Amino acid sequence: MSQDIAYARLEADAAEHRFQRLRAALGVTSFGINQIVLEPGQRMRVHIHERQEEVYLVLAGALTLRFDAGEERVLEPGELARVGPGVRRQLVNRGGERAEVLALGGHGEHEGRDARAWGDWDEPGEGRSPADVPLPGDEPA
Repeated sequence: MSQDIAYARLEADAAEHRFQRLRAALGVTSFGINQIVLEPGQRMRVHIHERQEEVYLVLAGALTLRFDAGEERVLEPGELARVGPGVRRQLVNRGGERAEVLALGGHGEHEGRDARAWGDWDEPGEGRSPADVPLPGDEPA
């Protein structure tokens, strides 16, 4: 197996820690990735990032994002929010069930469309732009 592949598992019982760093476990060097678990009534510290933007993806429960001047937004499962650098924020669980969130953060320009694709494993060559390779048919269920 390639040394450039790593796996990790979200902690099912991460509530006692609230915060699980996944970047180091996976060897990710270009962005941060963390699991945040908040039981009802729990909250994270008020914080700000000087350079990085963060994206929060709610996996379960409901997450309230608090901002300066009393602004708030509730995110439900499947919803995402991007918070830019320089914006103070706090993550709060005001709901009645556990909130599970994936937080991704990074700084710098995105490397867009650097992928190469093949139609199947036997296709020769250096690959093509993914836009030029049709999606394969589904495997039998």
